[in-house]
Amino acid sequence: MRRPVALRLQAALGTLALAAAAGVVLTMPETASAAAGGATGYATQNGGTTGGAGGQTVRATTGTAIHEALCGRASSSTPIVIEVEGTINHGNTSKVSGDSCNTAADKIELKQVSNITIVGVGSGAVFDQLGIHIRESSNIIIQNVTVRNVKKSGSPTSNGGDAIGMESDVRNVWVDHSTLEASGGESEGYDGLFDMKDNTQYVTLSYSVLRNSGRGGLIGSSESDRSNGYVTFHHNLYENIDSRAPLLRGGTAHMYNNHYVSLNKSGINSRAGAKAKVDNNYFEDSKDVLGTFYTDEAGTWQVSGNIYDNVTWSERSGDNNPAGPNPQSTTTVSIPYPYTLDDASCVPSVVSATAGANKGLKVSDGSCTPQSPDPTDPTDPDPTDPTDPTDPTDPDPTDPPSGTNLSIGAGSDGSSKASGTSYGNVRDGDLGTYWSPAGTTGSVSVKWSSAQTVGKINIREAAGSEGTIGSYRVLNHDTGAVLASGSGAGVIAFSPVSLEKITFEITGASGTPKVAEFETYGG
Repeated sequence: MRRPVALRLQAALGTLALAAAAGVVLTMPETASAAAGGATGYATQNGGTTGGAGGQTVRATTGTAIHEALCGRASSSTPIVIEVEGTINHGNTSKVSGDSCNTAADKIELKQVSNITIVGVGSGAVFDQLGIHIRESSNIIIQNVTVRNVKKSGSPTSNGGDAIGMESDVRNVWVDHSTLEASGGESEGYDGLFDMKDNTQYVTLSYSVLRNSGRGGLIGSSESDRSNGYVTFHHNLYENIDSRAPLLRGGTAHMYNNHYVSLNKSGINSRAGAKAKVDNNYFEDSKDVLGTFYTDEAGTWQVSGNIYDNVTWSERSGDNNPAGPNPQSTTTVSIPYPYTLDDASCVPSVVSATAGANKGLKVSDGSCTPQSPDPTDPTDPDPTDPTDPTDPTDPDPTDPPSGTNLSIGAGSDGSSKASGTSYGNVRDGDLGTYWSPAGTTGSVSVKWSSAQTVGKINIREAAGSEGTIGSYRVLNHDTGAVLASGSGAGVIAFSPVSLEKITFEITGASGTPKVAEFETYGG
């Protein structure tokens, strides 16, 4: 077994320049090559993750210019694609103020904002000793960037030592084709490469490299921080990581087609009631790659198709409970999105050819052969597309809604419910839970403490009950006005209205309806 990274890796940081060339923000034609192929995994749920698609595209060569682009928008939710080229560091990253931003000098700050894409272009984007901090934000894409050597102690420090850190009511983040790396462990001043905490949900990390760190990343900051989850990790390389690949406290995560090399102490650590679905991964030259470690609060896992190549397993004792030497499933996990698995035997070669920044955004289609990205650029919508907001024909109401699901964190109530169900199940983001009326008809409502603008809802039936809902009405509960009526579950659009409570009333059904999610969107 290889020694921990902190003991065998020499720091190789070059001396930072005290000042860098001033960055400029240039208005560019909307032809960015960001987000080729679109989001995958759990980032496709909860309305999807589109980043700054459809917004202005700008170019930035300094951290200050990135902040200026955020602050120059009409509002904190105005879509924007920020193309980044060059090295972003402390010397060229200043705080910028404005009504549409909330930035800081010691990190790239995406705080209280939405609908943003940051993509490396040209010769590449390197965030050197400077982390990316996402807080109270939604619908974020970070693609084709390198973030390296971010420290929590020593000098300079940034973002609590996390390369990419998400915390406090974060929704729908897709990090893709990126390289996250450190030069040691906690004793050298580094923390996690990819951390999520304090109610962060619907995240995907794909085709990325995480290496040379004591800690790969966590989902949940403590055993009591269980409000995070619905995270997908696929086609990533974890290399020379001591532990946390990742650490999962509560919630659900899906790991498939990843290549794990030199996990020195432990790997996927499912704790505190967490559920991990672990499919067709390749574990190599590693120790205790799956289990519950450093706690007596167990998690669970579902395993299939994995390869364990020169993996060693420790004895089970106390708070050390590895899944091996013959890992077996201890739970089942239902995945709500489509995905295609590469055979585990080809994962090392596929991941080597696709994962990380500056790899040409190549992906896999399940054939074990890297594919070039779809040339269609979702950040540059066809002006003739009927979903263009300038088109008077308006979007197809059956299109999947985009933006933030306003139901998450809201309240709920309704008519009499069937035994064993809960109104809260329609706003928990979990398709495995549901509400049913006491009979075949009834109503369920989503409510807020202050008025919200709602223009579209998505009624999602629980697995096995699809098609049960017949006729319905959507009501503005504040006024009693009927916003929409029809039959069948799915996306329902209407003229946006400001209200504190919205009701979905089932007036006819072929059996007992099961509403897994009552999602609400701004328009």
